[in-house]
Amino acid sequence: MSILNADFWIGVGVIAGIYGIFALGLQLNVGLTGLLNLGQAGFMCIGAYAMGMLVVDAGWPILATLPVAIAAAVLAGVLVGLPSLRLRSDYFAIATIAFAEIVRYVLQNAAFAGGNQGIIGYDAEWRDFAAWASDRLAAIGLGEQMQLPLLFSIWLVFALCVAVLRWLRRTPWGRVLTAIREDEDAAAALGKNVLAFKLQSLAIAAALAAIAGFFLALNVTYLYPGEFDPTFTFFGYAVLILGGFASYGGVVLGTIVLWTLIEGLRFLDLPLSSGEVGSLRFVLVGLTLVVLSMARPQGLLGRRAEMQLRQ
Repeated sequence: MSILNADFWIGVGVIAGIYGIFALGLQLNVGLTGLLNLGQAGFMCIGAYAMGMLVVDAGWPILATLPVAIAAAVLAGVLVGLPSLRLRSDYFAIATIAFAEIVRYVLQNAAFAGGNQGIIGYDAEWRDFAAWASDRLAAIGLGEQMQLPLLFSIWLVFALCVAVLRWLRRTPWGRVLTAIREDEDAAAALGKNVLAFKLQSLAIAAALAAIAGFFLALNVTYLYPGEFDPTFTFFGYAVLILGGFASYGGVVLGTIVLWTLIEGLRFLDLPLSSGEVGSLRFVLVGLTLVVLSMARPQGLLGRRAEMQLRQ
């Protein structure tokens, strides 16, 4: 396969956009509110499965399932946050990753969710639309790649989410979240309901995870709980490290750089087995993150002032 293969890079763009939407929620939690959320993959799983089950079992139109998927993830975020947000940050991190694993194992063993068989057949409506849209795009000279409509849809939603979150950050609500990140006791002393604001931050992050799960389901065409293991959340944090904490623009740049690096390294021509090359790819990505953390600890678009405030 050539490094200039358009289909390959369109697929990379789809993955990068999905991780970007996913990481926006982590940025809101970690970068803006100071919540160490390690359960983002659990909210994503809930959103994706809600969509799949409503289409397959109830016959809903696929777009009509998105609000319900978001609502289900938000409800899960509130239910998890009410008891766990009162804990110290490290215990909150443990509680959220435990929640994500509970969701994954429950769905893996639940008959209503397909169990180990997963869910398939929910994407026929989308495939019909993608075929129609790709024909229209081909008519204006953009090729006949079936993933182009998904790529455009994901990045349009990604751009809208970034714009909304950047606007929210400049509002009084966003300034309260920043105050909580820096000193929640001081924010509480000023009369702010710290728990309520943390819940709102977690709920919005869960909604963003559900949107990412919706698009992931359209991309993989087959829902299986193994898709939502903790690795997904850790890749989201890699995006934040690359782009910079407290920078939504950094999420955009970070996801592009991370997935260009990971997938571009597939073209390494080395006298190694495919498994060894795959391992080497992630070693090189890890070394890149280490070097970047040493040379530019605030990330590519992060601000050193943000780090000084945290100290």
